[in-house]
Amino acid sequence: MFRLIFLALLAIALVAVASANRDTVTLRLLPQELDAYLGFGWSAELPLFLVIFAGIVAGLGIGFVWEWFREAKHRAAASQHKREAGRLEREVSRLKAAKPEPEDDVLAILEGKGAAR
Repeated sequence: MFRLIFLALLAIALVAVASANRDTVTLRLLPQELDAYLGFGWSAELPLFLVIFAGIVAGLGIGFVWEWFREAKHRAAASQHKREAGRLEREVSRLKAAKPEPEDDVLAILEGKGAAR
């Protein structure tokens, strides 16, 4: 319920920002002076709210990719630990299965594998 309320409030806020910033702005790849010097340039006329929302989406995307690269060492370590744990579990299972019978009568009685005398 709180999630839906939050999403509704967020939608209302985004619509309010979009409706308040409908004027068009010019986005340029390079400054005008550099465009004239190099002889080429790119520009686009877009509503300001699209520029704002695109900046937010681009920032989130860059942040997610940055964190994915930053956490790569943690994922690699977790994978290595998981492999090591699996290897150790297999070794414990193998050792339990190959457990020799005790040679001592007292140990046999304590473990319940020998006949009481």
